[in-house]
Amino acid sequence: MVKLLVTDLDGTLLPSGRTVSLGNIKAAQAATAAGVVVTLATGRMFRAALPIAEQLGVDAPIIAYNGALIKRMSGEVLFAKFLPPDLIREVVTFGQERGWHLQSYCADRVLFAQYDAYARAYEQNQEIQGEIVGWDGLRSCTEEVCKLLSITSGGEETDARVAALNAHFGERIEAMRSNANYAEIVSPGVSKASALVRLTGILGIPLAETMAIGDADNDLPMLRAAGRSIAMGNAVPEVKAACDYETAKCSENGFAKAVYDYVLEGGMRQ
Repeated sequence: MVKLLVTDLDGTLLPSGRTVSLGNIKAAQAATAAGVVVTLATGRMFRAALPIAEQLGVDAPIIAYNGALIKRMSGEVLFAKFLPPDLIREVVTFGQERGWHLQSYCADRVLFAQYDAYARAYEQNQEIQGEIVGWDGLRSCTEEVCKLLSITSGGEETDARVAALNAHFGERIEAMRSNANYAEIVSPGVSKASALVRLTGILGIPLAETMAIGDADNDLPMLRAAGRSIAMGNAVPEVKAACDYETAKCSENGFAKAVYDYVLEGGMRQ
């Protein structure tokens, strides 16, 4: 029996922006009505995830910043792990010296070193407005920084940046690829998986009675940790290989199909 369903956002619940399809909303509400706790686990900032949870009509803690923050919709922080100020300054300088696009998340604000094509595309995709602060601004804003993000032109470049970051900073950071264009930098030990385990303790739900659904590399730890796992039809091959089940693509309301097929076992399909 599934008591907690944790879903990724981008590429899973919705393709971009903040508007969730009616089919996915109905499925989430059907699961909630059946007694399942439905919640979100995302690389997005809390401010960008909250409107999506509100659309779904669920009231559960949100896992944001790839697990660096667990926060109730009311604003109560249940867990937070921020990057140390000295390390933030080092990573920012490391990125600046290499000509990378880099942005920071400081107290749930997104800060850009420069407003380039990557920044514009990010704002459009997330439907959120950032602040241009320059490289010195990124170095000086070190309060409550859950993560840093470098945006690239494609998968090869992203993998190279993740490798360069991990090689240079070692165990001081956790660098990961969240999609083909995003290289994420968080504190060691931070992941959607560790947040899922922590959340089950908070809610008093056995890990064996959880189900997770996702599509990207940064979802893999969570999918492996959950009692059962579902890969989106558009998921990367590694995710499909690791999961118990596979559903339709994000563009085909694969989340809703997964809820009816594997959470409610088809019994509430309309």
